[in-house]
Amino acid sequence: MTTVTDSSSRTSAWVWFVCGILLLASTINYMDRQTLSTVSKRIQDEFQLTNQQYGKLEKVFGWAFAAGALVFGFVADRVNIRWLYPAVLLMWSLMGFLTGWAETYLSLLWCRLLLGLFEAGHWPCALKTTQRLLPSSKRTLGNSVLQSGTAIGAILTPLILRFMLTDAEGSWRPAFQAIGLIGLGWVILWLLMIRGSELAPLPDSAPAPGATNFLVAITQRRFLVLVAVVILINACYHAYRVWLPLFLQKGRGYEEKDALDFLFWFYIANDVGCITAGILTAWLHKRGWTVHHARLVVFGGCALLTALCVLLPWLPAGSGLLAVMLLLSAGSLGMFPCYYAFSQELSTKHQGKVTGLLGTFAWFFVAPLHEFFGWWVDKTGRYDHGLILAGLLPLIATVIILFGWGKDDEPTTAH
Repeated sequence: MTTVTDSSSRTSAWVWFVCGILLLASTINYMDRQTLSTVSKRIQDEFQLTNQQYGKLEKVFGWAFAAGALVFGFVADRVNIRWLYPAVLLMWSLMGFLTGWAETYLSLLWCRLLLGLFEAGHWPCALKTTQRLLPSSKRTLGNSVLQSGTAIGAILTPLILRFMLTDAEGSWRPAFQAIGLIGLGWVILWLLMIRGSELAPLPDSAPAPGATNFLVAITQRRFLVLVAVVILINACYHAYRVWLPLFLQKGRGYEEKDALDFLFWFYIANDVGCITAGILTAWLHKRGWTVHHARLVVFGGCALLTALCVLLPWLPAGSGLLAVMLLLSAGSLGMFPCYYAFSQELSTKHQGKVTGLLGTFAWFFVAPLHEFFGWWVDKTGRYDHGLILAGLLPLIATVIILFGWGKDDEPTTAH
């Protein structure tokens, strides 16, 4: 494997170990993010929030994430990732820690806003890392390892909360603080494993596949295709991430303990779907499929799994409902490694900005949907309608890639 930095002297084992460190960063990212939705019923009760007000917490987080994605996307192309990555991780960990001290709805809003702002820095840093260290044929698998950390974080969060929660009001607060402290260990590991120049910005003379001009990169058809795709798949994934605990407890009558138990298995399925997507893409490529077609087939298969949401109105609480939710879970995260790999074909030189801008589009449009989702639930008392709509969106994304990407399987070479 050849790279443009001194990481070329590193072994393949080291490269995959770094991917494991990225997995841990994704785990911490989602633990800090997921804690709120996991205890959403307690927070609604303690702060006396309507569903619409709870949805506003997610809207504020999402819009701040959109802004942070743009800012850190540009910064990631100019600043050494070795230093930028731990800085943003420490800041979002601090915001998660401070959430445990929030005493008013306004302070809770501010904590979520700043958490979203700094968490957005994770993806430009992580995707620039896998792009620099892995060839195109292995990036989907590398991104699967990276992305699977989000599921692991979501798996660990309910386990930690099951251990820490009591019947006392406010027992959720120490969990935010404990999870917020985990980031310190990651920073030490990262700095020990990465040399100073390995993830530095590329010099102008370095070979950089893909568009070398940023305006070319973001005006090509494939970028516009990915704008639509990232909005649709994020709307699907985050609808279930945010509203599933309330759907189970208020929509289907599960006790909090039973809902937390199921969330563990839901995110296990998330992780299985994510890793399977990367493995299956690599397997299809070895069997003679082009990289593009392997990714597209895996992406479309995941979209078919999320489309099982159409069964929700006919499924009461029970094993049938939970089985469908597990399949849907696997599909909802399995699309992301494929999407990230598509985005990494656009521009090596401007990967941070491309990632950040795509994230900005995604969160800008997806974030307000949560407030609308909450308003609809307050009005109708039903969660099913919004979850069905969200689950069907990836099918539209598949069609857009199929007809919009083009036939050329090689990375873009515009200059």
